[in-house]
Amino acid sequence: MVILVNDALESLGGEGTIVEVAAHIWENYKDILEASGETFYTCQYDMRWARHKLSEAGKLETKSRGRESIWKLIK
Repeated sequence: MVILVNDALESLGGEGTIVEVAAHIWENYKDILEASGETFYTCQYDMRWARHKLSEAGKLETKSRGRESIWKLIK
C-alpha cells in the first residue's frame, strides 16, 4: 500500500487530501483491490498506515487546511 499511496500523491502533483488519494487508488487499482480478498476490506486502514510509514521514513508530511489534512511528499 505504501507504493500505491506514493503513486497517488505523485499523480496528484505531490500532495492531496485523503479523499483524493483514496479516489486515485480506487480508480487505478480497483480490479486488484477487488481480487485481493481481505485487503479489499482493510484498504482504508492500510492506506492510513502507509501514510504513517512514509512519514516515519521522512518521505511525507501532513499539514492542515481547515478541517482537511493534506498529505505532501517530501522531495
